[in-house]
Amino acid sequence: MSETAVTSNSTSDGANGGAGTDKTGDKTFNPEAFALNLARAMENTGRALSAYLQPREHGERMPGELGEMIKSLYAVADYWMSDQKRAADLQTKLGKSYLDLWASSMKRLAGEPSEPTIQPSPRDKRFQDKEWRSNQFFDFMMQAYLLTTKWADDLVHDAEGLDPHTRLKAEFYVRQIGNAIAPSNFIFTNPEILRQTLATNGENLVRGMQMLAEDVSAGHGTLKIRQSAADLEVGSHLALTPGKVIFQNEIMQLIQYAPTTESVLRTPLLIVPPWINKFYILDLKPEKSYIKWCVDQGLTVFVISWINPDKSLGSKTFDDYMMQGPLAAMDVIEKITGEMKVHTLGYCVGGTLLAATLAWLAEKRRVRVTSATLLTAQVDFTHAGDLLVFVDEEQIAALEQDMQQAGVLEGSRMAMAFNMLRANDLIWPYIVNNYLKGQAPTTFDLLHWNSDATHLPAANHSYYLRNCYLENRLSTGTMVLDNTLLDLTKVKVPVYNLATQEDHIAPAASVLYGSQFFGGPVRYVLAGSGHIAGVINPPANNKYQYWTNDNINHTTLDSWMEGAHEHKGSWWPDWRTWLETADAETVPAREPGGGVMTPIEDAPGSYVRVRT
Repeated sequence: MSETAVTSNSTSDGANGGAGTDKTGDKTFNPEAFALNLARAMENTGRALSAYLQPREHGERMPGELGEMIKSLYAVADYWMSDQKRAADLQTKLGKSYLDLWASSMKRLAGEPSEPTIQPSPRDKRFQDKEWRSNQFFDFMMQAYLLTTKWADDLVHDAEGLDPHTRLKAEFYVRQIGNAIAPSNFIFTNPEILRQTLATNGENLVRGMQMLAEDVSAGHGTLKIRQSAADLEVGSHLALTPGKVIFQNEIMQLIQYAPTTESVLRTPLLIVPPWINKFYILDLKPEKSYIKWCVDQGLTVFVISWINPDKSLGSKTFDDYMMQGPLAAMDVIEKITGEMKVHTLGYCVGGTLLAATLAWLAEKRRVRVTSATLLTAQVDFTHAGDLLVFVDEEQIAALEQDMQQAGVLEGSRMAMAFNMLRANDLIWPYIVNNYLKGQAPTTFDLLHWNSDATHLPAANHSYYLRNCYLENRLSTGTMVLDNTLLDLTKVKVPVYNLATQEDHIAPAASVLYGSQFFGGPVRYVLAGSGHIAGVINPPANNKYQYWTNDNINHTTLDSWMEGAHEHKGSWWPDWRTWLETADAETVPAREPGGGVMTPIEDAPGSYVRVRT
């Protein structure tokens, strides 16, 4: 998934949650310079528009959710407008809110004390500039916006008779519209941008519109927002843990990392990352690297690096990803280490694939796995959260039609879908800072990774959407891979099942519910923060916390939390202790290839370097 899904505490700073600070300078306003810069900004805006229109002039159909949004919001409007009394009450409610705001503003204008009609959440970074409260115009704009969006949210929440899927879509699209129309996103209604525009005579707009034109051109007609400076390189600044590519096929390279301890656990570790993103989220800078930490903890670490596919690989199926991914890797690991069994770890959709692989192995009665660790991975999709917005028969059929022509799902489309789930962290702050303030983003390894999207093979992605999100076949025992019916209850290996508290991709409740479908012992652990920061949480940082509770059967997340024990810091050491309970025997450290297979190239390999 462009899984990206980064939590608010790890994105950016500044007004509107933006990436950077306000550098207005101390220039005196110059009308001539302002007019000249405004003309230059308009010229750059024209270039952006030209880049946007170019693919459309060639007849390319650009993706969009406008039709889904209209259908969803029409269902809400139909409920309210079909009854005159309901419609009148609706107008009265909004009108009363505006009258209260007007009365409060008039009292303040007259110099009388007046409490705000509504205030933003303390965590809302969009309205942190002091003028949102000290300046009556901006304060009025902010409160009017907050009242309107609250009213719109209530429209969906209080609309009776909506089916759950329509309600979910309506909530999502109302939220997207609300995020888009925030006064913080416009020059004349954002005090910080207005000050900067006047102080720099509009130079910020010149720089911003130039970046906008560049980003639309880079996205081939769609906006590819830059979230991090482009001065990081995989293999030079990121993914630095020493190792070798010791095997490769059409869809993956297998990396074995060089040991840093004299002895290692006898059972090797195979990591199956998501193919929706690149594996180096687990190997960012050395101080953040989960892979390096595992190596330093005395593990023989193997990691799959999926290819960034083109149209020629569009027919690769979920079966292929299982057979040529983890199963092929297990064969290579056995050849190198002599060990038939491995510890396995799957992250996000990599964890879903791993769970399916475990069920396939169980059905075939092949003993290849000692333990399985699932990081923010779902095996049941009943409670899959906001991503279900994009999943119904009509939307999947339309997506399949697009993918059939291209052979792949463009990585930028998946990345945008995930960014929309956290628009106020991952979209609008960068629109404000990049294009209105004219401030290029700073270097940020996690957001560089988030922007490094990958394509998805059409056949594989279609299977995943239909069998997991739409039909929920894995947990119900009706999924078929390699002509084999999968049954998770036959998976008897111990499972470490990690969820994160603020996950918007694999919600904690969904991961907990999925724990009950395995046939062996499951240790469910809930980590603080979100889908990325909750997983990539080195012990040295001493951040966040995690909770444990052995009672996972027939319980809700709230009741599980009531009996859970909180532990400060990272979950990594807890996992390492758990891993050793499955097999504590050690052997001398193993070098990449083990003298059996000739290394192909240095880690991180060439597959991960292919950019879309």
